Amino acid sequence: MSTQPTADIDENGSMDHPSRSDGFVRGAAELIGGPLGDHAVALDRPAGRERRFWTAARIVLALMCLTLALHWVQKSPCQDGAWQNNVQYTRMCYTDVLALYYAEGLNEGKVPYADHPVEYPVLTGYFMGALGLPVHALGVDNPGINQGQWFYNLNALVLSALAVATVAVILSLRRRRPWDAALFALSPALVLTATVNWDLLAVGLAAFGLLAWARRRPATAGVLLGLAGAAKMWPLFILGPILVLALRAGRLRAALTAAATAAVALIVVNLPVAIPYRESWERFFDLNTTRPIDWGTLWYIGRYLDGRISPSQPGDLGPFEWLNAHISALNWLSYLLFGLACLGVAALALLAPRRPRLAQLAFLVVAAFLIFSKVWSQQFVLWLLPLAVLARPRWGAFLAWQFAEVCYFAAFYGELLGAATTRPVFPEGVFVLAASLRLITVAVLCGFVIRDILRPERDAVRDTYADDPDGGVLDGAQDAPWYQRWRHPSAAVHPAETVTA
Repeated sequence: MSTQPTADIDENGSMDHPSRSDGFVRGAAELIGGPLGDHAVALDRPAGRERRFWTAARIVLALMCLTLALHWVQKSPCQDGAWQNNVQYTRMCYTDVLALYYAEGLNEGKVPYADHPVEYPVLTGYFMGALGLPVHALGVDNPGINQGQWFYNLNALVLSALAVATVAVILSLRRRRPWDAALFALSPALVLTATVNWDLLAVGLAAFGLLAWARRRPATAGVLLGLAGAAKMWPLFILGPILVLALRAGRLRAALTAAATAAVALIVVNLPVAIPYRESWERFFDLNTTRPIDWGTLWYIGRYLDGRISPSQPGDLGPFEWLNAHISALNWLSYLLFGLACLGVAALALLAPRRPRLAQLAFLVVAAFLIFSKVWSQQFVLWLLPLAVLARPRWGAFLAWQFAEVCYFAAFYGELLGAATTRPVFPEGVFVLAASLRLITVAVLCGFVIRDILRPERDAVRDTYADDPDGGVLDGAQDAPWYQRWRHPSAAVHPAETVTA
């Protein structure tokens, strides 16, 4: 399952050039004289004859390293842990990684789950312990070192390696479109949130899971997606699109293999904690069940609008404020809306004129989860980044979304500083506006992806590839005979067109 991204083009086709194929980039290129001509640099030479050192893939990897270095600098004011005068908010450098080294008892040598309940899924807890306990042991023998700073930098190093690996995976999945990976590598949201939490652990594992599926290794893909789901829950949602697409293509055996191995991996990772330390293991579920409406969500925006659109009598609760006071109802409504969105995505997959690509459906499902969730933390943008790149590699809408994420990031820290000092930095409406802008841009991206599914001739990836480069056993497969009979009952299916599982 190689991720080697050395060649700019695939032996079966030419490399995509955004200055020609992407309207936004083509327009921006006019500022520097327009797109490169065919003879400026041998752009379309065969891969085997490529001799330039600075290939597109290597440039993207270098840009990824530059972005991570900028992120480290952005977080540097907080690395010593001496957060005086709310420096973590005024410099916008707060990170859970450093704060939870102390909050989770790692600085005292406490083993996650065994000695202290952890608020995250077990693989994230394992990861925290695997890096935190050696730092604590080193600090015992060397009391002069700053354990929190060592812990943060060790985590930053490993998480950065996972970010680079994710870019390498995108490059491997898009060998004819290497510049697509630059969307991830140059993401402003990545600069700001890469190590706010441990989300890159799940992102990296999920990326390798998608690569394994694309390389037609469903069992390996399931294991990797199961491990990713043991770090953060969202990668498990990718299994849904795999199953629906496999159903349409008549390739259920591979999809069920992936789902089964994902379940096995998830169980194997959880059992060592769930059995002996059940209460600690349940903390993640208890916390998410009992949490009220969190900042920046659809529900938070609704709470703000309660009483402003239709003022109520003193003491009366608007609909969103009522939901915040009745967490169980909020949970069920959130689950219901997400479930309906998933059914909508499944219907889209079955009714689309051409079978959608896996990345398109995966993006829609994860985006729907965030849109209807009662928690949408600043670093959750990392969940969508690789899926957005694979689903719709167009620069214009992507940069608009990134602009909205940067605005939300700044507004979020203003809100945090106001809460810490009890002196508002700006009116709450500014924060609500930033949250609304983020929500709207994600919804617009979803709309563009849906349009590309309904009108596959608009799909940028299918301008370069015949079908779905991420599809694995689905790539190039015809629709199953049952599906053809259902969609075209008057047409007979020729025996030669039958597809086996």
